[in-house]
This record gives sequence, C-alpha cells and structure tokens, in this order.
Amino acid sequence: EFYVPTRLEASEAQAFTFPVETNVLRQTTSKRSQWLDLSRLKKDIQPWQERHSTEYMTHTPLGSLNSIGGVAIEINSVNYVSPRSWLATSHVVLGFFLFVGYLWHARRARATAARFEKGIDRDFEHVLSMTPLN
Repeated sequence: EFYVPTRLEASEAQAFTFPVETNVLRQTTSKRSQWLDLSRLKKDIQPWQERHSTEYMTHTPLGSLNSIGGVAIEINSVNYVSPRSWLATSHVVLGFFLFVGYLWHARRARATAARFEKGIDRDFEHVLSMTPLN
C-alpha cells in the first residue's frame, strides 16, 4: 500500500528530479559537454529512487496543490477541504462578524451618548393609536 507523503517529502521529491534529469542529460551528451556535473554528489541514481520521487511528486497530501517545477497543475483531491482549512476559515468568518458587530455597537453607543439616534420615532407608532383587543 502506498502511503501519502508529507509536504516536505513531496517537495524533496520535486527537488530530487533536478539531479535525475541532469544525470540523464549528461549521459546522453558527450563527455565534453557544458552540463553541470553532479556525479560527485549523486554517483548513481537507482531506478527505485526515480520511481519513488515520481510517486511522491504525483501523490501529494489531500487538499494540497500538485506542482511540478513550482507550477500548480491540479488540486490533488476534488471537493476535499482539510479540517484545518475549515477551522481556519470558520475563525476568519467569525472574527469578521464579531468585528462588524463591535463597530455597530460602538456606533450605537456613540450615537446614544450624543443624543442622536436615528430610527423610527416610537411616539408616532401606528400601533399606539389602535384600540386594545379586549
């Protein structure tokens, strides 16, 4: 069974493709080429390492963006939002409404203190001129 890599492992796998591609290019070109020689860093890259890095690049954690070379190519899971994203978004929305409520109450308090209150004048309310039901 294939376990989903962490974000760190996925990014390391993306970085690992650079020496893989460079080694492939170096092997296909002549010995006197101008390519960066990474043979002292990576003497021989095994096929399982290439396969592993490719799996890590294409199987990023749920809800994250698949990116190759820094370009976001797709969202890894359709209609999936992680619980952390739900929690963060709900706190932002709640914070926004609390802030708007704070401003609304502050405005009402200042208007009341200045004896300037807009609204319906209750002295001329239509219900006050009606006769009681019983």
